[in-house]
Amino acid sequence: MANTKSAKKKIKVIRRRTIENKIQKFKMKKAIKEVKKALLAGDIEKAKELYSKAAKLIDQTAAKGVIHKNNASRKKSRLMKLINKYAALSTPQPEKKAQ
Repeated sequence: MANTKSAKKKIKVIRRRTIENKIQKFKMKKAIKEVKKALLAGDIEKAKELYSKAAKLIDQTAAKGVIHKNNASRKKSRLMKLINKYAALSTPQPEKKAQ
């Protein structure tokens, strides 16, 4: 238990920041899940639209120091790779002629 006045205040500040960080992380994770949900539903255009919102939230989370900037970059990269993968699966590929 904290003894000094400044230590007691520091505990309050840490608790408040922890709650704010959890809220920010929750928003980010929810945005990522919405993109994945749209992909599973087969709506590529909606997923791309939701990706821009998710990327913004990921960047904000990194800017606030909740996650590392490299972690944010990795999350965005993996999400975009997933979108591109589903987009490639949904578009018909031209058939190659046998020689």
